[in-house]
Amino acid sequence: MRFLRSRTILLLAFAFAVMADPVSSVAYAVEAALRALDGELSLLVPTMLLVVAIIALVVVNYRALVTRYPQGGGAPAAVGEAFGDGWSFVPIGALMVDFVLTIAISVSAGSSAIIAYVPDLAPWRVIIALTLVVVVAALTWFGHVGRVLFAVMTITFVVTAIVVLAFGVIAQPVVTTVSTAVTPAPAADGAGVLLVLLAFPVAMALATGIEAPSTAIAQLGELDDAGRARFGRITLWLTLGVVGSITIGLAIQASLLGIGVPGAGTTLLAELARYVAPEGVFAAFQIVTTLLLLAAASSSFQAGPGLLKALAEHRGVGGNDEGVLPRVFGATNRAFTPYWGVATFALLAIAITALAGAGEQQLVLFYAVAVFVSFLAGLAAMARFTWRARQYKRFAVNIFGTVVVMATLLVNLARGWPLVSLAAALLISGLLWALWVRAGRPQGVRSLAAS
Repeated sequence: MRFLRSRTILLLAFAFAVMADPVSSVAYAVEAALRALDGELSLLVPTMLLVVAIIALVVVNYRALVTRYPQGGGAPAAVGEAFGDGWSFVPIGALMVDFVLTIAISVSAGSSAIIAYVPDLAPWRVIIALTLVVVVAALTWFGHVGRVLFAVMTITFVVTAIVVLAFGVIAQPVVTTVSTAVTPAPAADGAGVLLVLLAFPVAMALATGIEAPSTAIAQLGELDDAGRARFGRITLWLTLGVVGSITIGLAIQASLLGIGVPGAGTTLLAELARYVAPEGVFAAFQIVTTLLLLAAASSSFQAGPGLLKALAEHRGVGGNDEGVLPRVFGATNRAFTPYWGVATFALLAIAITALAGAGEQQLVLFYAVAVFVSFLAGLAAMARFTWRARQYKRFAVNIFGTVVVMATLLVNLARGWPLVSLAAALLISGLLWALWVRAGRPQGVRSLAAS
């Protein structure tokens, strides 16, 4: 019995810590969808249902990937095995961009959550966001925050969101609201379908973090391969259930209550909570939302520099030099934090946050691109494995997932500006590949994401 309790606690701590990123994305993804829909509330629920359905398809495919790589590695490991080590740098480069954008969008959304509760701070939006980058980086500098703390933050947000949704059940629809900046005309059926198809990729920010269990299971050293694979699969399904339920619940209530596109200085979630819940619950919701967003930023401040450390030159098991980046990125302080990596990600996040004016709704356009490049690479690799093994039913699932992910990526790129994210991911991938070739093509790069 004690063994089962300890395993359950470990699972919950791992699962809810890992899902901090996708759960925190709820804070801006639903609003991003509504803005892309030109404020048409009647289309919000169908759009978010489509988003959740695509996430479910990715989860189904990644379940097999986790089973195949119980020691971690995710898409880089799969791509390296399927197509050769050099191709591993494609998802690695995409993940690098994803980590930087996660920090930038999380602190920007955190700044928005604070301003929504204290509107007088609106002129200080950029300063607040940049300060949050520095604070989270500084905390990371002095050691990794434990997975238990991340798990507590995620669970607290989930509980608070459920409370807000419960108040929303008994709330009456608004007649007018000063926070609604757009009052759209109802969309015709054909136009509505087209609008949904064009809008849903923006909300695919909810999918960020789905990759995390496939790499984070490497941290579960107390488990054997079967145990790590099991924890990874359960975490994927829990993430889908939690993120999907909260997202659809918030979309339904916003639609039914008439909480439209928010004006300047507030957010869709803040306006919903402000309208349906008592002042104390609203305040608690904004505080918890901010803390969860900072936890998501902190997780990227750990994962990103950790990946740079794994790529840095170091002495291998056989006594040979390995790695492709300068040795300095592998240097750590007394808390085992790769401080040059932390500084690098902090500077990049500061630059991006400042350029975007700390606007999470501007950054969300770039956000989902990088992670979908990683998804595309991972699913293509799994399709190759199942084809070779003549597992044609699984191959069909892999191919369907690959096509859907590719279509989502292409629709997002068609907006124009998201091409910057793709270019950045490919540029980083190309530079890493060139350094790898220069270093003599050392083996093992496919496993670096699990380091």
